[in-house]
Amino acid sequence: MKPKRILIIGGTGFLGGNLARRLAAQGHQLRLPSRRRERAKHLLMLPTAEVVQADVHDPAQLQSLLSGQDVVINLVGILQGGNGRAGEPYGAGFARAHVELPRRIAEAAKAAGVRRMLHVSALKAAADAPSGYLRSKAAGEAVLREAGLDLTIFQPSVVFGAGDSFLNVFAKLLGLVPFLPLACPDARFQPVWVEDVSACILGSLSHRASIGVTYELCGPRLYTLRQLVDYVGVVTGNRRPIIGLPDALSYLQAWAMEFVPGGPMTRDNYASMQVPNVCAEGCRLPFGLTAASLEAVAPGYLRGHGAKIRLGSLRSKAGR
Repeated sequence: MKPKRILIIGGTGFLGGNLARRLAAQGHQLRLPSRRRERAKHLLMLPTAEVVQADVHDPAQLQSLLSGQDVVINLVGILQGGNGRAGEPYGAGFARAHVELPRRIAEAAKAAGVRRMLHVSALKAAADAPSGYLRSKAAGEAVLREAGLDLTIFQPSVVFGAGDSFLNVFAKLLGLVPFLPLACPDARFQPVWVEDVSACILGSLSHRASIGVTYELCGPRLYTLRQLVDYVGVVTGNRRPIIGLPDALSYLQAWAMEFVPGGPMTRDNYASMQVPNVCAEGCRLPFGLTAASLEAVAPGYLRGHGAKIRLGSLRSKAGR
């Protein structure tokens, strides 16, 4: 495949960083906007990457970023964007990130003559979903489909890998508490490895048949949230009793967490977890790819948490 000039919006995050490294390794010329360029230092060493300080929500800056590009990839997504006011389909944060930004990208792409767009959405995004997050993701997809671009959409389940904000969060929690009250313990997930998600995005660049297609991306196995948390405890050596909370207490815990700055959960997250985050039965990764299992990958980066906790405990006992 001939190297392309690719703008990656949201390219400095967990998935974006992984994808950028793989694209650069294939010789693609990358443009990576960031509101704070210093936060993208980990990408400055990529030989074909240009990190640009810019506000992608500004139409003029967005059009400038798209100038001369062959492809635009949108990875922007937030998990907490407000629960929405009465009569609103989703909160203002979700609307800005998941609906307004895709609309601006589509408009700027058409003005710049960029036809090809890859968009990462969310598994189970739907206009009638119970959470603002999933409804806003569905609205963003609809905006892009109506724009008439050469569009491919990816809907991954929860993405895991070194540096993730999922398994690593539980690893840290389990190292700090004697037991864990767990909201929505029976929520179901089908985690997919970040490397597999990146491989699917790369694959779509060389498969014209992917235009107009929406791909669900999942790993090979389903888990309840309780099973995932317990597995993290086993791998890190910090296994703790898990107290699964019933629905009412799960909702109350989510509500209480909204008052904690940077809290790990909101009522909208609770609503999202009412929908099983799993792919259709028999679903496989596209382009002949085979999904890696969580058990084959996660221990490689989770075991360090257990070692850090034990080292911290020894230092504390030694008065250091």
